[in-house]
Amino acid sequence: MGFDSSEPEQRRRLQAALTAAQVSTGDLWLYYFGIGGAVGEYEVEAYMQGLLSLPQLQRDLLAMAANELFTDHNGPRAPYSDEIDAEDPPGSGQA
Repeated sequence: MGFDSSEPEQRRRLQAALTAAQVSTGDLWLYYFGIGGAVGEYEVEAYMQGLLSLPQLQRDLLAMAANELFTDHNGPRAPYSDEIDAEDPPGSGQA
């Protein structure tokens, strides 16, 4: 499975949101799995490092899990895949 054009930007912004909220990848995975995520913790770790591509549905579930984990956080939120295409192009400085 190859990367789609929005996947690297979606991953980068998910990482930024997790860092700002001080949420670990392990905590993200646990919540993601609890809401129906189908990918194992090892695969999520590999995805977060850019070593593995995930299907759009699984990436969007990770974004949902992240956003639900830090509802009280005022920092950046994790975008869904359809939001990447509708927003500014990668590298435009928007987070």
